[in-house]
Amino acid sequence: MPTSPPSAADLKQRWNAVQDNPPDVQPRTAAARMGASEAELVATGCGEHVTRLRGGWRGLLRRLHTLGPVMARTRNDAAVHEKTGVYRDVEFTDPHGLGLVLEDNIDLRLFMDHWHLGFAVETPPNGERDGGRRSLQFFDRDGTAVHKVFLTGESDRDAYDALVDAYRHDDQSPEQSVTPVEADTAETPDADIDVEGFLHAWGELEDTHDFFPLLSEHDVSREQALRLGEGRFTRRVPDTALRHTLRAAAEQETPIMVFVGSPGCLQIHTGPVQTLKATPPWYNVRDPDFRLRLNEERIDQAWVVRKPTTDGRVTSLELMGADGDVIARLFGERKSGQSERADWRSILEALPSTP
Repeated sequence: MPTSPPSAADLKQRWNAVQDNPPDVQPRTAAARMGASEAELVATGCGEHVTRLRGGWRGLLRRLHTLGPVMARTRNDAAVHEKTGVYRDVEFTDPHGLGLVLEDNIDLRLFMDHWHLGFAVETPPNGERDGGRRSLQFFDRDGTAVHKVFLTGESDRDAYDALVDAYRHDDQSPEQSVTPVEADTAETPDADIDVEGFLHAWGELEDTHDFFPLLSEHDVSREQALRLGEGRFTRRVPDTALRHTLRAAAEQETPIMVFVGSPGCLQIHTGPVQTLKATPPWYNVRDPDFRLRLNEERIDQAWVVRKPTTDGRVTSLELMGADGDVIARLFGERKSGQSERADWRSILEALPSTP
């Protein structure tokens, strides 16, 4: 017999019990264990330390620069990407609902069709080791987090309070309804794909940004593309490739780009990585303005991927989960019009192939 979803009161009681008993558990993890979404769990604090926001996310995002330096966090089930900086140059394109943030440190691609719920959260002191934090948290219609913005010691708290007041929702009840997101359609069987046509078009690419439209045009999933391109454009490497790549980049002082995405946001780090630490199952970058946590146990496949461009070949390391979703992608630091760094290419070429 199917069970009823937990009530807001039940969620709140169970969440309070979790926070009162260390070790700390992240809301995303706690919600999953309780059979609820993270947005539903966060909403149980409405009327106390949480404020539901009314929407108008584009206007809100354009005002984030008033907060000064903040920490931006985007994550998926296996990777957490954090950057500290200022939200400058926020732009949107219509009618596709795409947004861009192009500050040196805060570099985001926003997919606004997945921004449906928002909350201002003041974490109770017993829920964080640092004594509590203020944040803005945004979620998809199914309650999955798409992006979060945390105040730092240098942020303007008065500007934060003004922003929360301006976007406060009339409804501050602890109940939050969510709607399942439509599942992706089934992968097209290999036998129904014009593989040679697809690979020929891959070889004609002029920009890495053209790869996603190429997948759509040929009705090929990303995981399927990596497999079909093996030996020509891709090479399977061990799941440990992440730590070997980051170690080599740190030792050789090779600046890189690290992409981590949620359904509604792609967050990018560009620059060096320096301080690395393994805390199994997580492998971490712990630099002042960039932090990465990646669960190595969640890596199902790792691939070295080559794409032709007008600037020459561009090589990346792509990490995939068992569900076929991208966990993270790593490139050498590069701007349009520049060829790929030789030291980055050498790092990936040194990775052994998986039989």
